[in-house]
Amino acid sequence: MSNRLVPVEPPYPAEIESLLARYPRQDGYLLSLFRTFANSARFLQRGVPNLLDPESPLALRDREIVILRVTANFGCEYEWGVHVAIFARAAKLSEDQIAATRCSGPETGTWTPKEQRLIASVDAFCRQGALAAGTVDAFTEDWTQAQQLEILALCGAYHTVSLVARLAALPPEPFAARFPPV
Repeated sequence: MSNRLVPVEPPYPAEIESLLARYPRQDGYLLSLFRTFANSARFLQRGVPNLLDPESPLALRDREIVILRVTANFGCEYEWGVHVAIFARAAKLSEDQIAATRCSGPETGTWTPKEQRLIASVDAFCRQGALAAGTVDAFTEDWTQAQQLEILALCGAYHTVSLVARLAALPPEPFAARFPPV
């Protein structure tokens, strides 16, 4: 028996079935990522916090910029493509902006100055785990304390998601977007 991380297929044990019932579905379909989480009841319960709720202190657009940039930084086409397909339109991201989350630096002309600073901050969190001294002030001026914590939680959660999806070598979901050529 292999210990390779792969999506669990039904029928699921009762405990796993109960836990998976709490996860969102796309047109009734349970994502491969969630079925991969099902290798551990503990991970299903506690592994990645669900930060996609309407009580988030971040606007949907800001949240999706963070998620797309984190998953692009970690080369996770699977999760990047799911978020583009499900949330990009509602977040009012243009095609150029979607491509820029993968292919461009924050300084492109497609972002507002605040979004440029957000992307630069996310890049720093992904690469160094911290902001340079000169950028901390801008980050704390742009975002409330609750928003700062949400941005950090999103970076951590989607880094974990990227690690899981890449280790499991999850192919893109049929409805998902694909990375643009770099």
